[in-house]
Amino acid sequence: MKKIILTGDRPTGHLHVGHYVGSLANRVTLQNSGEFDEIYFMIADAQALTDNAENPEKVRQNVLQVALDYLAVGIDPAKATIFIQSLVPALYELTAYYMDLVTVSRVQRNPTVKAEIQQKNFESSVPLGFFCYPVSQAADITAFHATSVPVGEDQEPMLEQCREIVHKFNSVYGETLTEPNIYLPPNKACYRLPGLDGKAKMSKSLGNCIYLSDDAETVRKKIMSMYTDPTHIQVSDPGHIEGNTVFTYLDAFSKPEHFAEFLPEYANLDELKDHYRRGGLGDVKIKKFLNRVMETFLGPIRTRRAEWEARKEDVYDILQEGTKRAAAKADATLQEVRRAMRINYFEDKNLLK
Repeated sequence: MKKIILTGDRPTGHLHVGHYVGSLANRVTLQNSGEFDEIYFMIADAQALTDNAENPEKVRQNVLQVALDYLAVGIDPAKATIFIQSLVPALYELTAYYMDLVTVSRVQRNPTVKAEIQQKNFESSVPLGFFCYPVSQAADITAFHATSVPVGEDQEPMLEQCREIVHKFNSVYGETLTEPNIYLPPNKACYRLPGLDGKAKMSKSLGNCIYLSDDAETVRKKIMSMYTDPTHIQVSDPGHIEGNTVFTYLDAFSKPEHFAEFLPEYANLDELKDHYRRGGLGDVKIKKFLNRVMETFLGPIRTRRAEWEARKEDVYDILQEGTKRAAAKADATLQEVRRAMRINYFEDKNLLK
């Protein structure tokens, strides 16, 4: 069996560092590992429209921004296919067939769906397309026979629902679809990076993000305003690590070599945490260290993004060619599904048998 990756992002804004540690860094590592036969990265504009139907320009303008973010972090179009979801028609037909295999109550129990509905204040006015996006996501994944889906931890319920659809389809129509596995970041601190304000999740809609495209001064200002420990008022006060956003980011981003270069009085993060707990270590010093750590990876991303921005015609060509390849792959899967369901009526001129 081929090893295939499929994952993607909604183009509702620029991508942020939560996307980076939660999935993008993983994607680059997997892309460069040589272990995978096919790699697909989807710009999920159709999914973005499920809760932005009245503001399509927002989605349209951000398709290119997400593509630039992909290329900036190191996604290589020579190794991976970058494509636009809405231009792959087979995905919608697969979604329609899969809807018949899922109950409304099952979607309602999906923790990710429930959390998103609450976050977006939909209450009883949930757009049907948004409500059904776990089924649409299953179509996206299975259309490419993906075996691995590198995403954040919050997407685990979606992958579980996808696997249920695969099991149901294969049990009814015969072995056709491929069961995917989630691929989480190796560092658990990266599973769900909190927002700058200390809220549970970094989110474009909440405006509590550091974007991959932010300039150095913007990043510095955001880090210096980050939520820490409200009880750590004086430098001499003992501090708390748990729930302290600055230390959560250091858990996710810092490496031993950063201490040797930027904060040599500490051997590692554990020593820094111990000093903060005892008291005598100010938040400003830690934030300045975090800023230097963040710049070690944001700086090169910023440079690559500027280079690609100067070549937008090339980016357009990458998207167009990638979408053609993705559409051909999804069409082939759709034909397999039609045969399995015996709705390929005119394929063998055997309609009545």
